[in-house]
Order: sequence, then C-alpha cells, then structure tokens
Amino acid sequence: MYIILAAITGGLVILSMIINSRLANKIGVLQGTLVNYIVGLGFTLVLVMILKGPREFITNNLSNVPFYGFLGGFIGVMVVATSNVIIPKIPAIYSTLLIFIGQVFTGIIIDYIRLSSVSKGKIIGGLIIILGLLYNTNLDKNQMEKEEHEILEETIIDND
Repeated sequence: MYIILAAITGGLVILSMIINSRLANKIGVLQGTLVNYIVGLGFTLVLVMILKGPREFITNNLSNVPFYGFLGGFIGVMVVATSNVIIPKIPAIYSTLLIFIGQVFTGIIIDYIRLSSVSKGKIIGGLIIILGLLYNTNLDKNQMEKEEHEILEETIIDND
C-alpha cells in the first residue's frame, strides 16, 4: 500500500511542478509560488478542521517545535520557486531525473551523517542513474541533429 502511495505521490509532485511552472509563466515566479502556498494553506486548514477539529488545531503548541521544524516551509518555497524556473526550460523527464538524482545523493549524505555509513549499492545506483541520463541526453542530441540535418536537406532540395 505504501509503495503505491509513494508512486502516486511521485507522479503528483511532477504534475504539481508542471502546473506551478505554467502558472509562474503567466503571473511570475514569486507570484506563482505565493499562489501555490496560499492555496496549499487554505486546503490544509480545511483538512485540519475536518479531521482534527478547531479545538485541537488551536490548542497545539507550536512553541515546542524546534527551529529546524520550520525550515520545511522555507525549503518548500525554494523548491517551488526554482522548479517554476527550471521546468519550462528542461523536458519533464530530465527535470524528474535530475530532481531524483538530487534526492538520491542528498539521502545518501543524510544517511551517512545520521548512521555514519553508506551503502556502496546506493552510490552505484545513483551513478548508474546519472550515466543513464547522460546516455539518453546524448541520444536525444544526436536525434535532434539528425532531424535538423534532414530538414536542411529537404529545404535545399525544395529550393533547387
């Protein structure tokens, strides 16, 4: 069940990033990020009120939260803002893979800091993903050059 939810969440993250980047193209990066978080805040408030009730929401003590607990919001804003800039410029598959590579290696670093060890398999897996991305990028580049060459040849033939 959790595996299915994780896969659905991964798809929703990419879908959200694409929707947010299109919004940012229309109204601006920071404005799009603000709209994203305002809508998210409103939706979260409704969920909390429905699932927990207003009394529990009001009585929760935010002063017990350590300072780093609030960094998630800051980091989230940075993620949305940067993805609003990046997504329109890079195909979705490359954006997804690059973000995934960043997540894999950040996870490896965090595991090393917390557990003082790192699996060679995880590092090798991350490197294989990078190699696959580089290989695929090279294939796409060659395909684009071939298509451009064919178009150029057709234009030359048509002009003769």
